[in-house]
Amino acid sequence: MAKVNYKELGLVNTKKMFAKAMKGGYAIPAFNFNNMEQMQAIIQACTEEQSPVILQVSKGARAYADKYILRNMARGAVEYAKELAKDLTEKKGKKYKAIPVVLHLDHGPNFEVAKDCIDSGFSSVMIDGSALSYDENVKLTKKVVDYAHKFGVTVEAELGVLGGVEDDVAAEESKYTKPEEVIDFTKKTGCDSLAISIGTSHGRCKFKPEQCKKVNGVLVPPPLAFDVLAEIEKKLPGFPIVLHGASSVSVDDVKTIEKFGGNIPDSVGIPEEQLRKAAKSAVCKINIDSDGRLAMTAAVRKHLAENPGDFDPRQYLTAAREAAKKMYAHKCRDVLGSSGHAND
Repeated sequence: MAKVNYKELGLVNTKKMFAKAMKGGYAIPAFNFNNMEQMQAIIQACTEEQSPVILQVSKGARAYADKYILRNMARGAVEYAKELAKDLTEKKGKKYKAIPVVLHLDHGPNFEVAKDCIDSGFSSVMIDGSALSYDENVKLTKKVVDYAHKFGVTVEAELGVLGGVEDDVAAEESKYTKPEEVIDFTKKTGCDSLAISIGTSHGRCKFKPEQCKKVNGVLVPPPLAFDVLAEIEKKLPGFPIVLHGASSVSVDDVKTIEKFGGNIPDSVGIPEEQLRKAAKSAVCKINIDSDGRLAMTAAVRKHLAENPGDFDPRQYLTAAREAAKKMYAHKCRDVLGSSGHAND
């Protein structure tokens, strides 16, 4: 297959984006997408909020939507952002600019998948060697970095283990990143950013009920390990840090899903005020996947329950897209602080 460089698709890598985020005290939203409606909601929300954005593709998304379709959806997202900015400028009487868009591989499982994504036009890849021994993680990450940097593609690595389940990524329990390892790891691998474990977790059940307090009938998880984050910041001043598994799992969405026939007990996420605190630190990329799934599912269940005669996917997926867009805009504006920073 002929190689496609990300610049041909109008994409950018994360290097300048992260530097600006760290200087400005905000985090870039990294939203996972699998289909057209999610992509539209993300680009609409981020353009209206004038927020830079990272479109994330997981192994599961590549299997579901096909890697060629996803690549061209990213190309379409760049063009869509340009057209939306023009339309908004005309409608609102103030200047909107096209937002910068990154196409990122989330949790790349091996060198082959990372290479395929780089060759297919991704502008950023994550290689997840966190389940390997330290030395094997270093070896795998460096191999990906050496290849990616030939084409200007940025690389995210992971040190420490996140608990929970997301697509094929699963771990029984989390293991905090060891601050004493981060200098050696980043020097040996040459990675551009580092995903750390400080208590976030994959999926909608980020903690077991016994780990949480119950406040007004709602499960409240233990706080993130900001002491570990602070130690890592001291060891790696100015180095971009990433948080995975950072969905907040909206209580309202969970209630709506269960009201209209769903069954998702013990759903609990990361409080948004903790994410805002993290975004003001060296954390310059925060991953959000489950919140998008929950917002769309809640909207679809509600729409079909209230409109039992509807059978056209455009009817219920319009509701899903609008709910997701609202959630994405809220994250940029009120949680990550990225609104207004698209063209710093």
